Amino acid sequence: MASVVPGAGRVDVGGGCHVWLPDRRGWGMSNAGLVVGRGESLLVDTLYDLRLTRAMLDALAPVTAAAPISTVVNTHGNGDHWFGNQLVARAEIIAARGSLADMRQVGPSEMRQLAAAQGLTGRFARRIFGAFDHTDIEPVLPGRVFDGELVLDVGGTEVRLVDVGPAHSCGDTIVHVPRAGVVYTGDIVFAGAAPVVWHGPFANWLAACDLLLGLDADTIVPGHGPVTTKKAVRDIRDYLEFVHEQATTRFTAGLPAMDAARDIRLGRFAGLDESERLAVNVHTVYRELDPSLPPLDGPGLFGRMAELELACPHPGF
Repeated sequence: MASVVPGAGRVDVGGGCHVWLPDRRGWGMSNAGLVVGRGESLLVDTLYDLRLTRAMLDALAPVTAAAPISTVVNTHGNGDHWFGNQLVARAEIIAARGSLADMRQVGPSEMRQLAAAQGLTGRFARRIFGAFDHTDIEPVLPGRVFDGELVLDVGGTEVRLVDVGPAHSCGDTIVHVPRAGVVYTGDIVFAGAAPVVWHGPFANWLAACDLLLGLDADTIVPGHGPVTTKKAVRDIRDYLEFVHEQATTRFTAGLPAMDAARDIRLGRFAGLDESERLAVNVHTVYRELDPSLPPLDGPGLFGRMAELELACPHPGF
């Protein structure tokens, strides 16, 4: 369940950079960012529904009144980072090519179908996503797509976009503001929660962590969780290495993926929120090791997490 977060709202992290933090943690409660230049600003991500996005935009208004949002960057194609795009549709919306592919595959209608599913999967989806309203969302896709890297000038402030995916999703963008020493990581970093490897490969995500660790940026803005430091990047890297190693050992021993997920003990990572994501992460490792294994669709992946949570109320302990 989502937990209350103190100090939510707009946070000024310096150098013209701001962060929007939700008032609760949990599935779908994502962060956003704002980079302010002379007379214009860039928004990093919208939120999971229109109510949340509208409240964020209203709270940012004291800053954006003199520097209107001219550019929006969607860091990836999960709905909690772009479903609010229709409220900023007049801006130029940018995303990596892989992110656009994900957006076209899973939009608000697919999330409504997931929430309406029968059985364990539907109950799990309604519990974690029940606070969001996807009924009136009109999908607004990015109008500009980039590959690799893109450097923007936002009112005299340099902003670097780097596509480090596929990793968490089909395309994952980090947004680096060199002058401010700030990097918005999207879901390459979760602070206080388990990462979920929807796509992989794990090697790309590990390389993305190495890239972040090498940047001249002391302020790390994760896709979920509080503003943090490079320690959170190292923690995510360590988790991914550990899970890949543990899953590989059990794959080699012939355990089915769900048996492996139930068998793994996460040790120092067991206290992370949303630890049921281990079921998806193990499945992704297994598909890396044996590409002939069939992929799972969204309901299948959420069903595995629901099954793991039911079997192990605190997976990984």
